[in-house]
Amino acid sequence: MGDFLNKSLGLAMLVIVTVVLTSCTTFRKKADNGYYKQRVVYHFNNIETAYRGLRNIDNHLNAVNEKNTEVIAVTHGGGAYMLVNGIQDKSGKTFDSYLAKLANRGVKFQICSNTLRNKKIPKSKISIHATVVPSGAAQLVHLQQKGYIYIKP
Repeated sequence: MGDFLNKSLGLAMLVIVTVVLTSCTTFRKKADNGYYKQRVVYHFNNIETAYRGLRNIDNHLNAVNEKNTEVIAVTHGGGAYMLVNGIQDKSGKTFDSYLAKLANRGVKFQICSNTLRNKKIPKSKISIHATVVPSGAAQLVHLQQKGYIYIKP
């Protein structure tokens, strides 16, 4: 019985290691520019750093290329304001045209439903490029569990 149990445990460990290694190498597909294909989640919770963060995304896409990169920008708290039509940062820059440019490059924007409710932001004011998610924090964890790399600009 002990020998059978040892063999069964050994086989189970082999299966687990194989699954883990397979899932890790799935994300390590080589892109044609020297980088690996990337899945990234950018975290925005501050309007003051949002414009700089959007530039980070733009530069990221320039380096790796849209076809090699999946980018999702998750917003909550003060960072959610960057997805409100017509909002300006402290220097007077609006986000609308930059959001459109990045959305055309494949970036997905998500905004926290809790933030919308707590800050009394009407859904009618949200950028057409944004999708509402139940919780910004929960979405960040969810995407990391799916293999997205976390970046906080």
